[in-house]
Amino acid sequence: MYSVVGVRFKKAGKIYYFDPLDFPIEKDNSVIVETARGIEYGKVVVGKKEVQESDVVLPLKKVIRIAGDTDASIVEENKQAAKDAFITCLNKIRDHGLKMKLVDVEFTFDRNKIIFYFTAEGRVDFRELVKDLAGIFRTRIELRQIGVRDEAKMLGGIGPCGRILCCSTWLGDFEPVSIKMAKDQSLSLNPTKISGLCGRLMCCLKYEHDNYESVKEELPAVGKFVVTSLGDGKVVGINAGSRTVHVQIFEINKVKELPMDDVVIK
Repeated sequence: MYSVVGVRFKKAGKIYYFDPLDFPIEKDNSVIVETARGIEYGKVVVGKKEVQESDVVLPLKKVIRIAGDTDASIVEENKQAAKDAFITCLNKIRDHGLKMKLVDVEFTFDRNKIIFYFTAEGRVDFRELVKDLAGIFRTRIELRQIGVRDEAKMLGGIGPCGRILCCSTWLGDFEPVSIKMAKDQSLSLNPTKISGLCGRLMCCLKYEHDNYESVKEELPAVGKFVVTSLGDGKVVGINAGSRTVHVQIFEINKVKELPMDDVVIK
């Protein structure tokens, strides 16, 4: 077993485990840790706990110290510097005529590296851009191409539901979403109805999919002949959300919505 704390570096970002050593670390503390990118400032979102070896990536990196007011000030300075770097990079992209969209800029806590996030339709030759930026900032430069979902996560916004995007508030990882999920939930397959701000299928299609699949296993399939309290009929539709079945009743030649318990397959 390993003693760990879970640290998040961005709002709705992934949670990474670190060795807390003997520090009296509690949830919501800010800490300084060593990462693959360098020294970073993060927030503890999972307090000290014991986990199995299979749940961590070894060797487990250690917490350097609990962050103080000075560290918080450095983070704010880095954020302001990132805004200035964003403008500088935009100008250089324009000078080089590159077909790329700059999304965000991030300094590591120790300013050992500056990361420029961008989107583009294809591959971009940004070697000359990197040289220019390295000459200006005198530190390591990384240009990282991201997808449209990551762009939405970084920028945020209001979804079709009227709420702030899940990916920018609490959704740590993107899960695969397929058109089959929309079909299983009897949703309109109009792309404008089932797509998020990013232009991809809405992440929320995944939330209730398992429930729909389990209910559909209990409901009769469309086309099945059934017996109901109103007489014999044929299933013409199902509503997994309300656990009801739409049945064409032969005797009255009408479609009735009946509870699942009132429908028996012949």
